[in-house]
This record gives sequence, structure tokens and C-alpha cells, in this order.
Amino acid sequence: MIPLLLRLVLCIAALALPFTALQPKQDLSCEEVLEKSFKAIHDVKSLKYHLKIIERGKKGFNYYESAVKFNKNPRQIYLYIKGIEVLFLEGKNNNKALVNPGGFPYITLNLDPMGDLMRQDQHHTLNEMGYDYFSTVIQHTLKKVDRSHFDDYFKLLGEEKINNRQCYKIIINNKDFSYKDYTVQAGESITSIARKFFVSEYMILEKNPKFKDYFDPLKKGQVIKVPNSYCRSVLLYIDKFYFVPVSVKVIDDKGLFEEYNYHFLQVNPKFEEGEFTRTYKDYKF
Repeated sequence: MIPLLLRLVLCIAALALPFTALQPKQDLSCEEVLEKSFKAIHDVKSLKYHLKIIERGKKGFNYYESAVKFNKNPRQIYLYIKGIEVLFLEGKNNNKALVNPGGFPYITLNLDPMGDLMRQDQHHTLNEMGYDYFSTVIQHTLKKVDRSHFDDYFKLLGEEKINNRQCYKIIINNKDFSYKDYTVQAGESITSIARKFFVSEYMILEKNPKFKDYFDPLKKGQVIKVPNSYCRSVLLYIDKFYFVPVSVKVIDDKGLFEEYNYHFLQVNPKFEEGEFTRTYKDYKF
């Protein structure tokens, strides 16, 4: 039995504590997690991670892995993909990427990030690397939603550990996902239309089989099918410490469209001098 005097002392001490100290720590809402993520992505200066990619392609699913070094401003990217090296430096080399193929033709190539050789059945280009493009698409979706119906589209499903990181698990549902007819305006391309509506250019290409690639010319007045939003749903894992995504799974009307998993993530790492130059000691350009 606890002595009466000791019980009185404990009761008085408890009453002396601020009311908020007696309350359990409040969890963040879905909207708060997203807002903190947008801010964290805006504040990112550099990244380092191992990226695993699954993308639906013309002949099934394509699987890629790459080690990534990323600097936001100026935009500098280094990729290592199973012996292949890619170095892109904004404003340098006529904005072309240096590519060491790691084999035949045994020479360093200068390739346009938007060109066919570098796009080759891939959903995105070097221009979308990092988190800013993704953040812009989600923010656009958020702006389209009436805040009184926020919970119908955005749901926080709790927490889960994924890619060895503790994360907030969020699902975004676009229940009205569909394709609409769009009349091409003068000077537009598949890419410019995709950016105009914050949708996937690959999805436009896939839905309009008359086009063989992104470079097929569009004519003013031509009618094409364009999705009304980026996808039907997104399963999103936001890192609890960094508040940036570590896993993104995108579903459209056919099923899995693309999935990105970030491993060994470092946010704002310090790079050595010269890590974004072709002569860096670990590179073979």
C-alpha cells in the first residue's frame, strides 16, 4: 500500500503539471503530413539514394535500378546503372548528358535527356528526377479537390515501415479518373500537353497508339485522348524523419502504372568537391 502522505504528494505534483503535458502526443492529420512534405521537398538541396523502379512499358513491365546523386541548384545529376554512368550538369555541355555506356561503343556519348535514346520506353526523364515534379503533381491534385471533400480523396492509413524507414502511409484516390478528348492547339506536343494538365506524357502516348513516340508531330485541331488526372490512385509512404517520399505506387485504369522505391536515402548530404565532374576519381567517363 502506498502511504497516504506519498499519495497526496503524487496527486499535487500531477496537478501542478501543465494540462498539455498530461495529454498524449497528438498525431498529425493527413493534410498536415502532406503540407510538411511539400515544405520538406521545397527545402531539399541535395539527395543521395538507391532507386528501384517498376514501370509499365510497351511489352510488359520494365525494372531498373540506379544509384543517384542529385543537386537541386544548379541542377546536377549523377547516375550509376549496372556499369552505365550518366552525368548531367545544367547549363553545361549544351544541356546534354554525358553517358559512359560501360561497353560498346566504348566512348563517352553526349545525349539529349529528352531524346529517344535516353527516353527509350521510360516514363520520365532526368528533368523529373528529385521530388519537385512529384510534389507539383500532388499539389495540383490537392488544389482541384473541394476541401469539404478532402477525406474522400486523401486518407492517412497510419504508419508502416518500408525500405527500412518508418513512414506515414497515405492513399490518394481519384475516383473520377478517366480520359477526355482534347483538341490540340498550335505548337503543342505530347510533353507540353502533359505539363499543361499535370498528367503523364507516357500515359498519353500509351492511350493514343497512332503515335509511335514523343516526337510524332501533333497538328492543330487534332483530337487526342488525355487523362483528366495523373492516375486513379497513389499509395504514398512519407518518411517520418525527412518528410519526403520513400515509396510511391501509382495505379491507373489498367492497374500498376509505375512504382518507385528509395533505399539508403540521404537528404542534403555533403558531396565531395568534384563529384559532379567527369574527372571525379570514382568515375570512368
